[in-house]
Amino acid sequence: MPKRGHIRHGSLQFYPRVKARKILPRVKWSSLSDKRNDVGLLGFIGYKVGMKSAYVKDNLGSSLTKGQRVTIPVTIIEFPTMKILSVRFYKGSKLVGEVLNQNLDKELKRKLKIPKEFNKKVEDFKEDYDNVKVVVYSQVKKTGIKKKPDIAEIGLSGDKDSKLSFVKENLTKEISVKDFLNEGLKESLVDIKGLTRGKGFQGPTKRFGLKLRFHKSEKGVRGPGSGGPWHPARVDFTQPMAGQIGNFTRTTFNNKIILVADIKDKDINFKEGFKKYGKIKNDYAIVYGSIQGPSKRQLIVTVSSRPSKKQIKKDYEFLELR
Repeated sequence: MPKRGHIRHGSLQFYPRVKARKILPRVKWSSLSDKRNDVGLLGFIGYKVGMKSAYVKDNLGSSLTKGQRVTIPVTIIEFPTMKILSVRFYKGSKLVGEVLNQNLDKELKRKLKIPKEFNKKVEDFKEDYDNVKVVVYSQVKKTGIKKKPDIAEIGLSGDKDSKLSFVKENLTKEISVKDFLNEGLKESLVDIKGLTRGKGFQGPTKRFGLKLRFHKSEKGVRGPGSGGPWHPARVDFTQPMAGQIGNFTRTTFNNKIILVADIKDKDINFKEGFKKYGKIKNDYAIVYGSIQGPSKRQLIVTVSSRPSKKQIKKDYEFLELR
């Protein structure tokens, strides 16, 4: 009797499996606009420091370890401050105008292509619009990772007028992650979007989780048994084949925030720093569980798009890192 077959892994949801075009992914901000109670940013740019184990106190009432000191896996993300690069005005999904910030850093002008003349002000914009978004840049030079800032478009919560007043208020300020992860964020859950670790060109067994064939099989063991029928005389795109793996845009949903703090107030740095990252110098967040990507990976942290009751219930009081 022949061996029972095994269907290959690999969801067709993620086709085509090619490298992402950009490191910072695009986000559909319209689906997150009602997920905040107040007016503010719907996302923030952060940098993955790495994973550690943390001692926490479990405060969940129905937990078997209630009140006890337990160890959980956590990921640390550093958040240097951000500044507004420009303000974009939309009518529906159409961009009707953009106004550049006139108080830009001199270093930013050297590293990015910015028009020499940009005299328009936000107050002077008269065209009809119904939505406002901001293009922000991270002050990554404060971390010591690199100098060139990362730029992303971030949506805002609230109505049209409240968004515009938020922009005017913060146009010349440095925006901290504490302004984003405040009480207006529902239940301290966030979605984290970023690129996975790149693994290059790999075979179908590693790429799709194929079961190894019988050791006397023709033409190798680590491959599909058949590429399809003779007719139609073509290989279907759903067949598991060798190709790129990693460097894909992925989202981890409902990450529980354990702690948000300034490194000056609560120093969690080790004497030798974090492996392949160094020492944290800015605000940071400790998040339950693992996050895609290697150390120093740029991430976009957004409000949770579909909060789960199981994650909301979790209540951990941070004690120390292991």
